[in-house]
Amino acid sequence: MDLGIYFKPIKKIESSKNTIGSIIDAFNFQFPDWQSSDIVFLTVHESRGSSILNNDEIDHLSVRENLYNFKWEGNLKIADLGILKAGAQIKDTYSALSEITYEIQKKGKLLIVLGGSQDLTYANYLGYEKLEQPINLTCIDQSFDVVLDQEDQVSSDNYINHLLLHKPNILFNFSILGCQQFYIGAEDLRFFDDLFFDYLRLGELQKDISKAEPILRNTDLLSVDLSSLRYSEFKSAIKNSPNGLFGNEICQMMKYAGISDKISSVGFYNLKSGNLSEVDSELIAQSLFFVILGYSLRKHDYPFGNKKELIKYSVFNEDSNQNLIFHKSSKSDRWWLEVPYPPSKDFKFERHHLIPCNHEDYEIAQKGIIPDLWWKTYRKLN
Repeated sequence: MDLGIYFKPIKKIESSKNTIGSIIDAFNFQFPDWQSSDIVFLTVHESRGSSILNNDEIDHLSVRENLYNFKWEGNLKIADLGILKAGAQIKDTYSALSEITYEIQKKGKLLIVLGGSQDLTYANYLGYEKLEQPINLTCIDQSFDVVLDQEDQVSSDNYINHLLLHKPNILFNFSILGCQQFYIGAEDLRFFDDLFFDYLRLGELQKDISKAEPILRNTDLLSVDLSSLRYSEFKSAIKNSPNGLFGNEICQMMKYAGISDKISSVGFYNLKSGNLSEVDSELIAQSLFFVILGYSLRKHDYPFGNKKELIKYSVFNEDSNQNLIFHKSSKSDRWWLEVPYPPSKDFKFERHHLIPCNHEDYEIAQKGIIPDLWWKTYRKLN
């Protein structure tokens, strides 16, 4: 399929040798050969799904200028497809992004989207539907973006509702990182717990940012709400909060995301339209850089089937009268926990019964306690 029909070119950005720009094939005059690239990057000017944003263009150029001129040495290839043209109606933009996502995922590329409102995550998610396999979605967000008992039109405030209700449902797990207590209620938490979904509050995350790594390692589609950054760090999100993530924390999580063998799409959303300050522009560019850097450091040790290069650890649990099986990668020292499921279950769940975990989960199991992530996954699989 010719993806070029969806895009308009961007201004040529000058960059020197040994910079990110030197490995980017951008749509300036001729549409890039994205199929020969490792990473595909694009911008979407679409914010009609937000009650706050207008549909003016975001300042993609300053972000690109910063990104293109960051220092780089490596053999990656990046295709910058330019600007995805907004459709006559918002559903047309959704349809285009969904089709583009599908084509890029079919070729096994990492897709990075810089967009308007976060409801574009819904369109991104729909692109996985034709692949016919369950996926895991993670949002870095201050709230849950779920409006219970409402069936309104898709928006940046309720796109999760539509994603959960969409048929066929291909969502296996949903996680929220960095949520803040001010913006979530007891009913929201019960809703998440009933569906065995995961969330890490901002305080937990900032106490130990490495807790995000196993969740991101288990993610297929990552959606970043730039409003999750605190106002003192980033002033160009559509919603501002005195509390939130620091710049170095979002960059660390983006590196975790890039390193994840499983993540195939990362979107950055809820960026204000209009000119960005130099600092805000560079923070977005740095976040993009760390996704790219992480991708270049991938170990390709995710145990999708072959466990030959993994070290197996077995911990007997007396209460359940069974062994808990852990696997540790000799390449990266990362851990996975095996969760059994009935052989009668569809083979499509094969990629979900090995859950990324950390050494702490192994230590918990040695004390006779079954880790929470084992129970949550076991209930979903069985």
